[in-house]
Amino acid sequence: MAAPTSSQEAHPSLLIPGPIEITDEVANSMSKFAQSHVGPPFVNTFGETLTMLRDLFQTKNPASQPFVIAGSGTLGWDLVAANLVEPGEDVLVLHTGYFADSFAECFKTYGANPTQIKAPVGGRPQLPEIEEALKSKKYKAVTVTHVDTSTGVLSKIAALSELVQRVSPDTLLIVDGVCSVGGEELHFDDMKVDAALTASQKAIGCPPGLSILMVSERAMNVFKNRKSPPGSYYASFKNWTPIMQNYEAKKPSYFATPPTQLVTALNTSLKQLLKTPLSQRFEKHKEVSDRVKKTVAELGLKQLASNPDDQAHTMTAIYLPEGLTPPEILPKLMDRGVIFAGGLHKEIATKYIRFGHMGVTVTDDENRGEVEKALKALKEGLAEVQKAKGQ
Repeated sequence: MAAPTSSQEAHPSLLIPGPIEITDEVANSMSKFAQSHVGPPFVNTFGETLTMLRDLFQTKNPASQPFVIAGSGTLGWDLVAANLVEPGEDVLVLHTGYFADSFAECFKTYGANPTQIKAPVGGRPQLPEIEEALKSKKYKAVTVTHVDTSTGVLSKIAALSELVQRVSPDTLLIVDGVCSVGGEELHFDDMKVDAALTASQKAIGCPPGLSILMVSERAMNVFKNRKSPPGSYYASFKNWTPIMQNYEAKKPSYFATPPTQLVTALNTSLKQLLKTPLSQRFEKHKEVSDRVKKTVAELGLKQLASNPDDQAHTMTAIYLPEGLTPPEILPKLMDRGVIFAGGLHKEIATKYIRFGHMGVTVTDDENRGEVEKALKALKEGLAEVQKAKGQ
């Protein structure tokens, strides 16, 4: 069940790669009384939230533009595809799993031409092949999934950024950070990222329902110089930019009604997150991840990402022993008060499970004890299933 110190209703520990467990304070924020979305109290809360996102993404440039819009992380793809790329333009999509296919499909929807570089399952595209592609034609943008939730593969943003700057400096660098922001190192300014998208329900530690995006000054200028209008109404920077700028300046504004309770919860989670230096937070996620992966190896299990250099710190994708499937092991974990996720990658979905370890489960690991509980449940659950099957 949930951590004994929690005031939340008893429940199995949610250890999937998002949504994740939330703190009592964040949960209580969701029960905030109804507020006007243009009244001074909420306007101040929203403005403060947008400013805190600058600290989370580590950008000091006042011309960088944060967006917080009702929707899932998927809306971030639309925001990028509708505003930063025009019909007929080429986009290079680096494929490390399920979510690159979806991002590519999103670009097609808006008339762009995506080209994918696909790595073998559990791997990531290598810099020489990316360089070759960037030299072959003019790409408006290159996209990378920082942590692919389907495979647990971590991409290295700094090295990719250096390559793009050297080979194709006009190409925008777009980072899908849905399963990384708040848990993996992402320095928006230092890594010269042009747009980074995420969602509220993963390492940030807020309930689902908010699409969060940070856009660089350069990318905003690219948008302003578009030859054609954005291909979306709801996802248009033209409609949302003045709203975000007004809210951050603590001025009421309206285009579409924001989810006031969710924004209040995000404000609470960001305050908790930013209490300690981000470097300490990232180090804690690495420490817990290393412990998880060490135990997984001791159990004789393999990860989808076989190369330690490719392994995410916010989650672990674990191959099951031969002959076992997710529907056999997941109920055994649930019996022990732990919820893992089944496989998502369409080629191997029946062969693996996914363990999300990010946010409060990691940062308050000593008090909550959920990681150790999960590893114990995995060991016992596998033993029970294998015994029943006579293995």
